[in-house]
Amino acid sequence: MPHKIPLIGYASRLSGRPGDSIDFKVSSDSSEPFEASLIRIHCADPNPDGPGLIHEDVPAAFEGRYPSRRQDYALGSYVRIAHGGRLPALQSFTLVATVWPTTPDKGLQGVIGACDESLSAGVALCIGEDGSACVRLGSGRGEPVTLSAGPPLKARRWYRIWASYDARSGRLTVGQAALDGVAPAALASVAAEPARATALSDPILIAALGAAQPRHHFNGKIEAPMILGEALDAEALAALTPADAAPRSLACWDFSRGISTLRVEDIGPGGHHGEIVNLPARAMTGASWRGQEMCWRHAPEHYGAIHFHDDDFYDCAWATDFSFTIPEDLRSGVYAARLRCGPWEDNIPFFVCPPKGEKQAELCVVIPTFTYVIYSDNGRYDFGPALKEKMAAWGAYPWNPAEHPDFGQSAYNLHSDGSGVCHVSSRRPLLTLKSGYLTLTAPGSGSGLRHFQADSHLFAWLRHQGIDFDVVTDQELHDEGSAVLTPYRAVLTTTHPEYHTAESLDAFLGYREAGARLGYLGGNGFYWRIALHAEAPGAIEIRRGEGGLRLWAAEPGEYYHAFDGAYGGLWRRNGRPPQAIAGLGFSAQGTFIGSYFRRTPESYDPQVSWIFEGIDDEIVGDFGLCGGGAAGYELDRADPALGSPDDLVVVARSEKHAASYMVVPEEILSHVATVTGESHEELIRADMSYFETPSGGAVFSTGSITFCGSLPSNGFDNNISRLLLNVVKRFLEPDGALRATGLGGAAEGKRTAPSPSSG
Repeated sequence: MPHKIPLIGYASRLSGRPGDSIDFKVSSDSSEPFEASLIRIHCADPNPDGPGLIHEDVPAAFEGRYPSRRQDYALGSYVRIAHGGRLPALQSFTLVATVWPTTPDKGLQGVIGACDESLSAGVALCIGEDGSACVRLGSGRGEPVTLSAGPPLKARRWYRIWASYDARSGRLTVGQAALDGVAPAALASVAAEPARATALSDPILIAALGAAQPRHHFNGKIEAPMILGEALDAEALAALTPADAAPRSLACWDFSRGISTLRVEDIGPGGHHGEIVNLPARAMTGASWRGQEMCWRHAPEHYGAIHFHDDDFYDCAWATDFSFTIPEDLRSGVYAARLRCGPWEDNIPFFVCPPKGEKQAELCVVIPTFTYVIYSDNGRYDFGPALKEKMAAWGAYPWNPAEHPDFGQSAYNLHSDGSGVCHVSSRRPLLTLKSGYLTLTAPGSGSGLRHFQADSHLFAWLRHQGIDFDVVTDQELHDEGSAVLTPYRAVLTTTHPEYHTAESLDAFLGYREAGARLGYLGGNGFYWRIALHAEAPGAIEIRRGEGGLRLWAAEPGEYYHAFDGAYGGLWRRNGRPPQAIAGLGFSAQGTFIGSYFRRTPESYDPQVSWIFEGIDDEIVGDFGLCGGGAAGYELDRADPALGSPDDLVVVARSEKHAASYMVVPEEILSHVATVTGESHEELIRADMSYFETPSGGAVFSTGSITFCGSLPSNGFDNNISRLLLNVVKRFLEPDGALRATGLGGAAEGKRTAPSPSSG
């Protein structure tokens, strides 16, 4: 598929350690070479009212000029069966499949095809131009014979469709039958060339047509596709099951086997196994599912369908233009390969971790690359002229996925058939992961940043304060566990660490329980459970089932991941609420309008008053580059019933949020009742909090996505900046000093709560 961006690239991996190699893949439309160099990113916000873009040139072995070449890719999922000529030419035959089409009216769509590239030779069972079951049969001489069954199929209903050819009579038949019995079966037949063998091209495709360049992708579910070497009529097919058909079939594919793999199994005697391409959705309910079992692992026979989409996408598979082996002496941090060619520029960020088992600083920032990828290339509904004008005025990154949906979508978008995008991948250009990218419009001079660019406010603040820090990503946490964090005196999250595997969640919890100091500097963190694919690096799966704030919902019965078999959805519904990690959990969301925090009476207790040392204000954070305030967009609150520790102290609480803010669905029981019994208004708040752990550590949490956006205000000289500096300095003190000052459970004495006026 062609794309419209003149210079663009991506990396083979998003993070690495010294000694690891990262490949960079570039597409350039120019006839001139492009230039590549290495930069360190200290700030990715182009807002002239903030620090601005701060990029530091770093020498690198790959620096130089490279030949330009255009690289394209292919959207759309399918199954590819390379039979190597082991399937004989067909005399009499039947092709059959059970289908649940989602866009039957979109035109020609392949179901099972063994055709040449021109589609003029071979045979294919399809959905035809008229929306009904269709067969194409050709010898390569002229146009193929095309025959349709009749009335168009209805969307999202199960059918059995088939095509048969009787070599003795020369009769070609195509049929369709609704499995719900509502619509009568439809048949059509025509005389074709009798007694002529039909060659099966290599490869056979399921859910697409063609050979080297598959096209005419099917939208919807396919179950139990088969090829039989005999002509069967409608009556015989109605009684046919895959188990009965397999021994006598030329090929019979059972999609309920190997669900967590990239492999598709042929249970027939020929063993013509295949592979899925572009990650269609597996563990999908089949035609026999009636709610008997909700987990595919317990009844795989009810989950024998794959949902294909014409815009599924996994890997651009571009050739490598240059590689970078991370030097042993390169500091841990946020870097990018910068590309330049004529008037065009691109940057490809990646994250350099310290050598395994070592640290280069006492502080570590965990980069939420899983969340970055889940949101990557999100074409937002609110993109428009106002944002484009700001992009141009600020010299921001010029490409937006709302205008350039060229490289697949995010898990916040819908497929072309209206189903939710449950698979995303980092093996493609990630427009949203670029220094200078603007996500949305914002009030006044606000930057409108989220994710990587918003997180860079923290990177810039640490640089301004002269605080050295390492970075690791949630991929390292997933792969190596809490041992990645153990060397550090303190660990900080960024603004929105929303998506986690069980392993990355365990790493945070293990670090906290070992007596360490954790700063959770965001909102709506530790929220959704995801799965990584064992055979498809860079791929992530999300199932949005049963609750949670979401833009699409998984179909009933499809709540368990195909990648790892675990129950998906909210971590809260998996018995691990966010409050059990950082003391706070998601409570409310609104538009990108921030508010402020007001100190609580409890914040004057000597055990926590050090957080506000040097701050005379009762109100903090009534300013900021993200939303105009430190408490905004997505807000977290404490809840003992969900795991907030008993000794958690709310030191400041947000208030007076815009009318657009609403309580998250999992807190609402009815139009008047909430889970906690509090009113909707009371649940719309962020609880800035602090608690100490029994093992001698401590946790500070902001409960707001826009908190870090206040750090750069007034040249980093403001009460939010001072507050965080107090926390980070205290967290970085040696263990003995911490215990001496009362951190880590050693403080004694009755807490006092002076009146707010004393602040």
